Amino acid sequence: MSEEKQNNHQLPTSAIANQSSRTPEYWFEYPVRVQPHHTDYLGVVWHGTYIAWMEEARVECLRSIGIDYADLVALGCDLPVVELSLRYHRSIQLGMVAIVKTRMAEVTGVRINWDYVIESLDRQELYVTGTVTLVALDRERGKVMRHLPANVKDALAKISTSLNK
Repeated sequence: MSEEKQNNHQLPTSAIANQSSRTPEYWFEYPVRVQPHHTDYLGVVWHGTYIAWMEEARVECLRSIGIDYADLVALGCDLPVVELSLRYHRSIQLGMVAIVKTRMAEVTGVRINWDYVIESLDRQELYVTGTVTLVALDRERGKVMRHLPANVKDALAKISTSLNK
């Protein structure tokens, strides 16, 4: 089996579909070190820790291009997770360092999709792949918005432009 086909089998379906449409491919990288509170009693990273790392990476990705998540919320738009898909490939042990890679994959209406890859520092081991879908929620009304507000669209356009340079 070719290396490309092998790699595609390791990524979630949406990540595979988005690979061909991204040139050049840019991923924000967020390093993590496994601490005792990240693990179960055997010293293996607890499955929920990966989700926390993914959110940290997404928030730091935004911050790296000058968008503070708190500022988006202050615009009256919250971005809760409505869909999450993870594929666990290999466990990570206490004390290990990993890289959480993320990118904004697509914005469709009020849905914002992010892709994730968690891998070893040397890029030789794949630990987790995943996707997260956020939706725009009107904080005041507590309802999903029909359209993204112009100021949120502008912020997301900035993310897309910055990440794909």
